[in-house]
Amino acid sequence: MSRGNGLKIFSGTAHPQFALDICKNLGVELSQLRHYRFSDGEIGLSLDETVRGSDVFIVQPTCYPANENLMQLLIMADAFRRASAKYVNAVIPYFGYARQDRKAKPREPITAKLVANLLTHGGIQRVLTADLHTGQLQGFFDIPVDHLTGMKLLAGYFQELLSEELKTNSVVVVSPDVGGVARARKFAIMLHVDIAIVDKRRSHEVANVSEVMDIIGDVKGRTAIIVDDIIDTAGTICHAAEGLRERGCERIFACATHAVLSGPALDRINNSPIEKLVFSDTIPITPEKKSERIMQLSIAPIFAEAIRRVHNEKSISNMSE
Repeated sequence: MSRGNGLKIFSGTAHPQFALDICKNLGVELSQLRHYRFSDGEIGLSLDETVRGSDVFIVQPTCYPANENLMQLLIMADAFRRASAKYVNAVIPYFGYARQDRKAKPREPITAKLVANLLTHGGIQRVLTADLHTGQLQGFFDIPVDHLTGMKLLAGYFQELLSEELKTNSVVVVSPDVGGVARARKFAIMLHVDIAIVDKRRSHEVANVSEVMDIIGDVKGRTAIIVDDIIDTAGTICHAAEGLRERGCERIFACATHAVLSGPALDRINNSPIEKLVFSDTIPITPEKKSERIMQLSIAPIFAEAIRRVHNEKSISNMSE
């Protein structure tokens, strides 16, 4: 049994290749619409096929430019709702504004909640996303949220790459901060290895600045895999890598689901002790951000399977374990 009169996948302009990869895995064609702009810069779109009664999935990560991509997603949702789609689902591989999930100091907005409200009131009936900055963000929504993960994908890569080191128990998974311990522990369990934690102090005067204070765990002479959810300016992960090298790590790798890579990220990565930095493809890496040290693995098959299960009204709970 499936929902609606048929499955239709539409793409915004944020990551069209990701939508095509999903369609390839599902064995369906990408549905057609036309994005355009008015002379004053306003976003417009035109549907080239009917969606009446359909189960529609909009593929649109809200990565840079976040405001632009979020607005386009809302406009698409409104168009499908007004065109009588039976279900309007948002596939948001990377959920922008997720880090603004609390008031860190007085008189600050909780923008992640605002975005959740905008999506819900804009006509979205379900959200599929991956590795939210904090799992509690699901509670910001009054609609179903399917929270997928790229950790199994990344762990599988290192199981093959470091197969010999894993046999000799010389690999350690490292959390770059205390807040990421649960994520690193799950990753370590997948690889059957130890865990270490970087105890850092973050500057409250300057955004995206932190310093390594201490490393908890045995890292000397070992191969380290630093695990995070998002790498933005790469300051945290590169400082962690430098701290690991100073404490005797022989080889250092890193991975994260989301490759934001803003500002000085590329220079920091290229000048760091990190041999290879592995991401999923929730965010497209533009040519100017590419490096021999950076690689992406496709998480599109995971999203495709989730879409298949949602459309066929099957459980997807075991996909996020």
